[in-house]
Amino acid sequence: MYSFTEENYLKAIYKLQEQSSEAINTNAIAISIQTKAASVTDMIKKLSEKKLLEYEKYKGVVLTELGKKVAIETVRKHRLWETFLHNKLNFTWDAVHDIAEQLEHIQSQELIDKLDDFLGFPSHDPHGDPIPGKNGEIKESNFVILSELMEGETGIISGVVNHSSLFLKHLESNELILGKRIMVEEVVAFDNSFQVKIEGKKILQLSNEVARNILVKKMK
Repeated sequence: MYSFTEENYLKAIYKLQEQSSEAINTNAIAISIQTKAASVTDMIKKLSEKKLLEYEKYKGVVLTELGKKVAIETVRKHRLWETFLHNKLNFTWDAVHDIAEQLEHIQSQELIDKLDDFLGFPSHDPHGDPIPGKNGEIKESNFVILSELMEGETGIISGVVNHSSLFLKHLESNELILGKRIMVEEVVAFDNSFQVKIEGKKILQLSNEVARNILVKKMK
């Protein structure tokens, strides 16, 4: 059994490793956890002693197989709880993250397995992030960012890159939510903004920044 803090560190390092093949440095972890570099150094020593990560001075850390297993289990619990809160208790998708941060540390494997079964073994959470299976397997998504679509192409909104509450509220206020069909009508050459049509009706003008943070499943 590991502490809340240890699990949070492992999860943060795991997510950073997903974005880079290099060892993760102390500063990157500190920014992700929102703490001081000195605190990260202390925790790295503890996690290294528990064989959860390997640390090389001046290079950074990588998770061991055990550390990766604990991190993926924590991610699985977090995303299952987000799905439960959103799908069954009607929490908005910008509200589920903070609550799931608390629930992800529940240790009962039986509870998590029953939760997975109750939800129908979902493959993705309310933000479109893949939910690891019981064996730790993560199915690859075939999503692309909206800004990669060409004029006339259509996709189904399936996730987001930016998980901030401010961004999610902005999307929801414009009906840009999961499952909505979105078609690119025009890409404006001046600023690379996008004119899109939602569900074949509502027309919106999206900045390139917004378009780069929406994931869609491209329709043929």
